[in-house]
Amino acid sequence: MDKIDRSILNLLQKNGKITIKEIAERLNLTTTPIFERVKKLEKEGYIKSYKAILDRKKAGLQLMVFCNVTLNLHQTDYLKKFEKDIQQFPEVVECYHVAGMFDYLIKIYAKDMESYQHFLSNKLASLENISKVQSSFVMTEVKDFSFLPIP
Repeated sequence: MDKIDRSILNLLQKNGKITIKEIAERLNLTTTPIFERVKKLEKEGYIKSYKAILDRKKAGLQLMVFCNVTLNLHQTDYLKKFEKDIQQFPEVVECYHVAGMFDYLIKIYAKDMESYQHFLSNKLASLENISKVQSSFVMTEVKDFSFLPIP
């Protein structure tokens, strides 16, 4: 990956709807090499997908929760089962297997506290092998930007 590829990736991260023509104009190149580079970046997996980022509050999801989950047993089969089971919950938008005091960090969006309580009591608590759950409620989003710093 060279400087031009990095510039293309930065432009696409800022605006996924930017056209090949606009990228070419900003980088002082023609459209054909830009098109070829974008296709190559897609094929090589640098660009995973294109999607719209929604305003969660306008979508009715007022509550954001980070939930630390500790499992009772840590053998590979139990970890894989948890990771498979957590996929079924649309409230869970991110899930990470982490090192430290907890096993997993999950990010959850809910309509309100009542909805989160329902999720916790009827969905998450129904999974086997959970030892402990600790919830942290987001009061203010200080920085919410999923832009990778491409060196």
